[in-house]
Amino acid sequence: MRKIKFILQKEFIQIFRNKTMLPMIFGIPIIQLVILVHAATLEMKSIDMYVVDKDLSSLSHKLVSKFEGSPFYNISGSSFSIDEANEAIEKNQADFILHIPQGFERDLMRENSSKVQLLIDGINGTAASLVNAYSSSVIADFNRNIIVDLTQRPQIVDSNPISVETSYWYNPELNYKIYMLPGILVILVTIISMFLAAMNIVREKEIGTIEQLNVTPIKKFEFIVGKLVPFLIIALFELAFGLAIGKFFFHVPMVGSLGLLFGFAVVYLLVVLGIGLFISTISSTQQQVMFIAFFFMLVFILMSGIFTPTESMPMWAQKVNIINPFYYFMRVIRMILLKGSGFWDISREFFSLVIYAVIMLSLSVWRYRKVS
Repeated sequence: MRKIKFILQKEFIQIFRNKTMLPMIFGIPIIQLVILVHAATLEMKSIDMYVVDKDLSSLSHKLVSKFEGSPFYNISGSSFSIDEANEAIEKNQADFILHIPQGFERDLMRENSSKVQLLIDGINGTAASLVNAYSSSVIADFNRNIIVDLTQRPQIVDSNPISVETSYWYNPELNYKIYMLPGILVILVTIISMFLAAMNIVREKEIGTIEQLNVTPIKKFEFIVGKLVPFLIIALFELAFGLAIGKFFFHVPMVGSLGLLFGFAVVYLLVVLGIGLFISTISSTQQQVMFIAFFFMLVFILMSGIFTPTESMPMWAQKVNIINPFYYFMRVIRMILLKGSGFWDISREFFSLVIYAVIMLSLSVWRYRKVS
């Protein structure tokens, strides 16, 4: 224990002496958190619409006004030519085209049905789906208002005896920041802790101090513990600071137990730090560490469920995802903060990470070559 204490003192002195290290550890992640929570969103708040109204009737004008009245739409242009509208989409000047054909009002009045066309830029499938959903909702609301104007209201009421009201749990206002902040916080804490742990031993190799440590009577597991604990403490501090920012600046609800969250975070960080230390034991230079860590980080982040549910991935990808530590903490932090989940709700993820941590730390101790 005394040997570990000396290693811890050495690590903390080394960290706080490095003037570039402190801003990287504490300043950059907080700035990234504040920026990314606003930027990383799938919400469509400014949809550029191009109008091709060939009918120029009162009803077609009402339909266009319905879109204009929504805060999500901006009319970027209008024309009588569908070719000009397509050119606007090709030049990225519009997200979709509202095409109202000639005879729109006449068909609606005479035959009680008419058609409009939505031409959506599908280069981004997710954005195209949202534009289609928003626009279909606006048109459906317009359709209901037209039915009310053209028919008697009692008949409408009789034809719809069941009223359906939608209630959203855990995020009633559908605030995307509440959903994204926990996920982004997981990524930032993991990146800092994994990179610092991975760089640490390699830096000792490059400056030659690893040879001095190797000839000391320190055992391998004591050396690994001494290297791991400082970054574990720093990562927990960053997690606490990030949660404070989420609470006071973004009003993220914290329904569940923070003690349970930090307890799970300790196990999670043991996995992440173990991976970082293992990478450092198989690398000779910091450049090698950067390439190896970047490869795993990119795959882990994209498969973590930060934007889309992991359940929508192919079955083979879901099976591969069991080695992705991001996946476990991304899921658990949202469950605890937003849903108020208890220990037994996250027990599967907890015990999976305990096994994962034992494996990675054992590999790190085994792989570290100490010459006595």
